Amino acid sequence: MLNIILFGPPGSGKGTQASNLVDHYDLLHISTGDLFRYEMGNNTPLGLEAKSYIAKGDLVPDEVTIGMLKNKVNTNPDVNGYIFDGFPRTLAQAESLDAFLAEKESEITVLTALEVDDNEIVKRILNRGLTSGRTDDNDESIIRKRIGNYNNETAQVFDYYAKSNKSIKVSGIGSIEEIFDRLTYAIDKDK
Repeated sequence: MLNIILFGPPGSGKGTQASNLVDHYDLLHISTGDLFRYEMGNNTPLGLEAKSYIAKGDLVPDEVTIGMLKNKVNTNPDVNGYIFDGFPRTLAQAESLDAFLAEKESEITVLTALEVDDNEIVKRILNRGLTSGRTDDNDESIIRKRIGNYNNETAQVFDYYAKSNKSIKVSGIGSIEEIFDRLTYAIDKDK
């Protein structure tokens, strides 16, 4: 089973590359954003619990997020593997994911991190903001804060998987095809 964690700052092209990797390897894409929208939109018990935290302005606890992820994996057992997008973001989440996969006699194959210079990210997101309709895509200070949050959150997870030689940095600069070729090369040589 091929299990990929795909990291990349906002605007790095992670969504595009996740879609390409899903098609190439026949994997199930699990995005925490999609999980939250589904669970909350369908008023599932975990969705209602998440809503209660969000309504108070609190962060949703790891166990709720992990519960949503487990539900998704458990309802899709017959896939070739998973791309985890937006998860894990903390060391505790990485350890929980590893424990859950171990119960299923599986593990993370590789963590790939798309590397893109901060100034390039800002340029890409501001450009995206011209058509996205998202107000946070039009404010450079908010964009830079999102990049900082990403870097702070994910550094420890990257290091955690690097200890078992599973973390790889891939340049996120170039054409979609060039970046995809770099990703598949990195994934194929490590599986």
